[in-house]
Amino acid sequence: MLKSDFYYDLPKELIAQTPVEPRNASRLMTLDRETGEVGHRRFTDLGTLLRPGDLLVLNDSRVLPARILGTLEDNREKPMEFLLLEQKRQDVWEVLVRPGKRAKIGTRFSFGEGMLRAEVLEILEGGNRLVRFEHGGNFYHTLEQVGQMPLPPYITEKLENPERYQTVYSKELGSAAAPTAGLHFTTEMLDELRAKGVKTAFVTLHVGLGTFRPVKENDIHDHKMHSEHIFLPQETAEAINRTKQEGGRVIAVGTTSCRTLEAVGQMGLPLRAWEGYTDIFLYPGKKFVVIDGLITNFHLPESTLIMLVSAFAGREHVLAAYAEAVRERYRFFSFGDAMFIGTMKK
Repeated sequence: MLKSDFYYDLPKELIAQTPVEPRNASRLMTLDRETGEVGHRRFTDLGTLLRPGDLLVLNDSRVLPARILGTLEDNREKPMEFLLLEQKRQDVWEVLVRPGKRAKIGTRFSFGEGMLRAEVLEILEGGNRLVRFEHGGNFYHTLEQVGQMPLPPYITEKLENPERYQTVYSKELGSAAAPTAGLHFTTEMLDELRAKGVKTAFVTLHVGLGTFRPVKENDIHDHKMHSEHIFLPQETAEAINRTKQEGGRVIAVGTTSCRTLEAVGQMGLPLRAWEGYTDIFLYPGKKFVVIDGLITNFHLPESTLIMLVSAFAGREHVLAAYAEAVRERYRFFSFGDAMFIGTMKK
């Protein structure tokens, strides 16, 4: 299976640069994974597609203000940019450094007029650095003061309100990018769905920048998937098992929730609590053992995410739906519109 099998032509002006207001005012395309039938709605219509007893599984990861700008400690005229990728141990992080040639082992850096300092401990395979941070107290509190939100590279406009790149239910700090399918939900909408009998449960997947890394190999089977930290709580495992037993549908909100559930599901059913790392790569031919539906945004051509969606709904169905989304002028990517993929018949 080739990378080019997942290409589609996207006019640049359809890449959403800013979020809509309110959050749930976005459009919602429906895709029947069995028939390929497409429908057009608003996200506020989601409740008409869900049934009492369905379970929405949401990723409660919160985006770190992981982009920090500073200088060499001994030369304040040389600007540096750090992007926090993953915490390895107390105050030690893997980071992407620009320009990397200045970040030799032992080099020290200053951020926020010295509020945060860092020293390079190691140069990792691939060029990332392992650094130790020094701060006056709470690292995350300091980071909130000196850091910036690391928006995806295809968003070029300034984000006026950083909270619009967080879900309303985010709480577990650790992501380098938002689980964007969840950006469409308001607190009030979730309350209304619960009042209708739709249940909610949470998982945590800390999104890494690997989610934006392009597939370089022509044969997608040769692609090495990035690894991300996941946590499936016991109460969520029990909620999923109960939903299955009672005939409800398990609907993943976002590809991150999907990858978490399917990674744990590969270990066997019924589900049990699990925490660790996953590099699961879902593409056509892979089987889904947990989810019955998926709420997701529109993804980049030839990306691992459009491959995941194609695995769930069929490549031909997905590419036809994307072609219609382009014709209908849907908004694409992180701040764009949403899709609900499942079986639409009652």
